Amino acid sequence: MPDLSRRTLIAGTAVAATGAVLPSLAGLSPSLAAAPLSGRQNAGWYRYKVGDFEVTVVSDGGNLNTLADTYVRNASRDEVNAALAADFLPPDELTHTYTPVVVNTGKRLVAIDTGLGPAMFAKSKGQVGQHHANLKAAGIDAKTIDVVVISHFHGDHINGLLDADGQPAFPNAEIMVPEAEWAFWADETNVSKVPPAAKGNFGNVKRVFSGLGKHVSQYKSDDEVVPGINAMATPGHTPGHTSHIVASGKDSVVIQADVTAGAASIFLRNPDWQFMFDAIPDLAVKSRRKLYDMAATERMLVQGYHFPFPSVGHIARQGEGYRFVPAPWRPTL
Repeated sequence: MPDLSRRTLIAGTAVAATGAVLPSLAGLSPSLAAAPLSGRQNAGWYRYKVGDFEVTVVSDGGNLNTLADTYVRNASRDEVNAALAADFLPPDELTHTYTPVVVNTGKRLVAIDTGLGPAMFAKSKGQVGQHHANLKAAGIDAKTIDVVVISHFHGDHINGLLDADGQPAFPNAEIMVPEAEWAFWADETNVSKVPPAAKGNFGNVKRVFSGLGKHVSQYKSDDEVVPGINAMATPGHTPGHTSHIVASGKDSVVIQADVTAGAASIFLRNPDWQFMFDAIPDLAVKSRRKLYDMAATERMLVQGYHFPFPSVGHIARQGEGYRFVPAPWRPTL
């Protein structure tokens, strides 16, 4: 068998490039031999089927964040950097992605979470706040959304309820929020119960919901919020944090919101780590293990808000933790 080492492959490629490709380009002008760099990304949306339902994954973008010493409460900076290296990620730097979805049940058009909002698009130079533009690119008019289901009240999930001018972004939709989440954030005496990084969220919740008024309704943690979409309590990240199971026929997917948040992959590998934004850290760990043990045992499809786009796949056990197995991309529905 030939020796196909990295060195011989590179050498062979170089020979092919100089001996075969260049002569064929010899007669071309410089303007035809090279193209200008685009510098732009494609629209971020992806579709798949769950039974008779159609799920559209609609990216809100992503950004880089500097690793804080307190990013993981119960792990050192060196341990976090080792976890990043294990996922082939650079040290001291964290990629956060944001991925809401829209579920078309055939009777209702349901958005689940809304991203950081169009106002953040200009502020971030287009890195985030992409959700509404990507909705349009996916052929979805925000005015046709019947229901917006919110998992919890952190800004990257609720700010997209408003447009860049502070007006309702889904003007014809009922906004459904977890009852326990509403009660917690409406009471500003609870400010002492959240981590320092989340204390400013009380003011943001008031800002977002003050103009939505009668459009907002509350649901319980075990309600069927829309036929085929059931709430499932996964508290800890916030007191009322809620995931959702979308089911049609024999198929289902768990929309897990922030069961793992931030740089989600490191919390999959290390499910007992406590994220700096987790309001009740021990409970967040318990919810994480409970949901992932269920998903792994039942081989359920999982949609993760902070997983790499398009953020859908399966959870497998790996040692004392878990790993994400992306679902294969499908060119047709």
